[in-house]
Amino acid sequence: MPFKSLCFLLFICYAYSGYTQSETKYPDSVEEKIKQVENNISGWVQIEGVKSVWTLSERMQYYHVNGLSIAVIHNYKLEWAKGYGWADSAKQIPVTTQTLFQAASISKSLNAMGILKLAQENKLNIHDDINNYLKSWQLPKSNFTANKKVTVYNLLNHTAGLNVHGFLGYEKGDSIPSIVQILNGEKPANSEAIRSCAVPGTKVEYSGGGIEISQLILMDITHESYGKYQWDEVLKPLGMANSFYTQPPLKNKMTLLATGYDTNGKEINGKYHIYPELAAAGLWTNPVDLSKFIIETQLSYEGKSNKVLSRSCSQI
Repeated sequence: MPFKSLCFLLFICYAYSGYTQSETKYPDSVEEKIKQVENNISGWVQIEGVKSVWTLSERMQYYHVNGLSIAVIHNYKLEWAKGYGWADSAKQIPVTTQTLFQAASISKSLNAMGILKLAQENKLNIHDDINNYLKSWQLPKSNFTANKKVTVYNLLNHTAGLNVHGFLGYEKGDSIPSIVQILNGEKPANSEAIRSCAVPGTKVEYSGGGIEISQLILMDITHESYGKYQWDEVLKPLGMANSFYTQPPLKNKMTLLATGYDTNGKEINGKYHIYPELAAAGLWTNPVDLSKFIIETQLSYEGKSNKVLSRSCSQI
């Protein structure tokens, strides 16, 4: 269902600093809302006699969060956005509303929009057998798929009965596998082969591997690179000008990239990992850009906009 009130988008990298970055002066009424967020972070469970409300700074310190960015949507508009902490603590580079973070599995949401655009254009049917669309690789037959085929619909809602939950990424300097090598679990891929492990449609089993198959379907249908298609057909029409799926990252965006940290506050080797698994984990973006995606999805669902998808797509 579409959201009509407030929606928070937070991106986190680890290793705390108390630095805050204020780029825009908002009306007093909005500034008061910002202060409420910064000073009233509460837990899901309230226990009498136990502290249950913290400042944002206190929560950042507790969870070793180096920096984060927040954007708030109110009634289909970006109401405010603000960065906190450091995008790179060693270089003392502050987080701003333009700082780009690796979006991890949020990548899957915009991947779904790209796939549904192909369906809207009658270039695929999401209820067809995926092997009808795969040209450069096929999902191997198995006892699980003998009587029920995997569909694009199954891939997108994690009911395809496929393995490989997620991906580790690759350090700078590592050999980067092709998508076919990833699907086959062949070196230099660092994940196992994508294979059936349950009858399609019988249960929900989160599978980044299944999302990677949808990436190859998109590429085999369009005969384009995944990053180019997503830019031309999804990101650019949405106005997400700073976002991209290209891996390694675009050279003209390097100064905007946030450094990654592990849960102990240690900087990731090379500052971030490279994810050739683009559809599952390859998106670089920020909350301001993501707000445009969310707002457009809301408006499209209500038939008020069709920058990428029309309301009729919800009936596919």
